[in-house]
Amino acid sequence: MDKKYWVPALEKADGVLRLISEEPYKHRLIDLVNQLGIHKSSMYSLLHTLEALKWIDRDANDTYAIGSATGRWGDSYSQGQDIIASFHREASITRDRLQETIQLAKLEGNEVLYLAKEEAPTMVRLASGPGMKFPAHVTALGKVLLSFVDESELDLLYPSQQLISLTEYSLKTKVDLVKQLRIIRDEGIAFDRQEVIVGFSCVSAPILSQSGEAIAAVSCSMPQYIWERKKDVAKTEISQLAGRLSQF
Repeated sequence: MDKKYWVPALEKADGVLRLISEEPYKHRLIDLVNQLGIHKSSMYSLLHTLEALKWIDRDANDTYAIGSATGRWGDSYSQGQDIIASFHREASITRDRLQETIQLAKLEGNEVLYLAKEEAPTMVRLASGPGMKFPAHVTALGKVLLSFVDESELDLLYPSQQLISLTEYSLKTKVDLVKQLRIIRDEGIAFDRQEVIVGFSCVSAPILSQSGEAIAAVSCSMPQYIWERKKDVAKTEISQLAGRLSQF
């Protein structure tokens, strides 16, 4: 791994967290100093900061264990893994019904990150796949997730009025994006009509948490010559898939 931009303090914190997670409420400050080779004053500052952030917890005997903040990280990680497993199970049903590719993604800033895909049994293969990112405003997945973002936050995500265009059909300005997001917010469904790749269209619906937040989204993409014939049934199937995934 390239350590050009390595942060030594984080490496030290990682060592502390690893050790006390393996042996909770066993080690005091001096024990951690001796085992990790970190200077006592540096260790004191590190433990004080980690405790304040609730990354670790200290008991009456001044020994340490993992704190409540790391538990929330674990819950978030588990939720992410659970939704991917649930997606593959449920989306395979939708894929077989539509005979088209189904995708799962989440929002990262003003981009959409693809998490998983159920590929259709066709000769046509989409370029997008897990780990890839696209500008959120040109994708159905991204737009349906952006519709849950406050307009004040949109100003931070899109400080310029001009938007990046991938095709002639892509949205060109933030004004156009805001108008479309209002419609998407009301309808609960978003479309990409040749905005990423000319010749392909897409429909997407959000996956909601119990509190009503959009945690991810699913979509169905298909060649334009099939779109006019299948768009209505695709809209229904994707909405139903998102609803099933929202229950997990």
